[in-house]
Amino acid sequence: MADGHSTPVLGIIGGSGVYDIDGLTNKEWRRVDSPFGPASDEFLFGELDGQKLVFLPRHGRGHRIPPSELNFRANIDAMKRAGVTEILSVSAVGSLKEELPPGTFVIVDQFIDRTFARTKSFFETGLVAHVSMAHPTCGRLGDLVEAAAREAGIVAVRGGTYLVMEGPQFSTQAESNLYRQWGCDVIGMTNMPEAKLAREAEMCYASVAMVTDYDCWHPDHDAVTVDAIIKVLLANADRARSLVKAVAPKVTGRKSPCAKGCHTALDNAIITHGEVRDPAVVGRLDAVAGRVLNR
Repeated sequence: MADGHSTPVLGIIGGSGVYDIDGLTNKEWRRVDSPFGPASDEFLFGELDGQKLVFLPRHGRGHRIPPSELNFRANIDAMKRAGVTEILSVSAVGSLKEELPPGTFVIVDQFIDRTFARTKSFFETGLVAHVSMAHPTCGRLGDLVEAAAREAGIVAVRGGTYLVMEGPQFSTQAESNLYRQWGCDVIGMTNMPEAKLAREAEMCYASVAMVTDYDCWHPDHDAVTVDAIIKVLLANADRARSLVKAVAPKVTGRKSPCAKGCHTALDNAIITHGEVRDPAVVGRLDAVAGRVLNR
């Protein structure tokens, strides 16, 4: 387990192709147990130019788990137990804007959460907490990702709103047009409640949304072939690996807790009085909230 005062450890949550990085050393797949159940897969521990990395295939190797059945709490809790202090999330999305064509990376800074079948908090009856989600991603980590993308020659747009839908079906055309009216930029199924849980666990969180195609609002959407989408997916995976290689050394430079407050998000969040806290709930939160529960 780690907190913001620990040596930075970069966690990557993404697809199977992301973690196959040239230069990754001391590689070891290892299970990390969580009181919230099994994570999506074992974690790949390694080092890249001296920076410790921990990878998690979000849907499991081979893409076994659909979005609504992901155990988000176990994934984030296990990341915390693995020592991760910063999370870079990479995910495939559809574009809701003409100016964000396939192949574009969007460094997301806002979300609209339209999911409804997922457990969204570590806190529950017996221990109540409320964290701020006004700025759901870490601006400091986002700056590092933006700089890394520029150095790697990756077309990345800084800032954008990610509409998180429940899935697994894609949206109707009416829904897609509604989300465009709301000003959303991309649409996907995986970053909520992932970002909310990362905030509760006091970890920096940055999201890179990799556009594979236009959502169904686009008049040419139906003309897109599976082969074309796969080609974009493979190219995006190549660029994602380059992005991770470029951002890893930048994370190493952090010498103090995040100035954006990510590593101290629980300082004033827990409101349940100590004498009525449920010991079982408190016990499950030893990794997520141990910094504040044990003081």
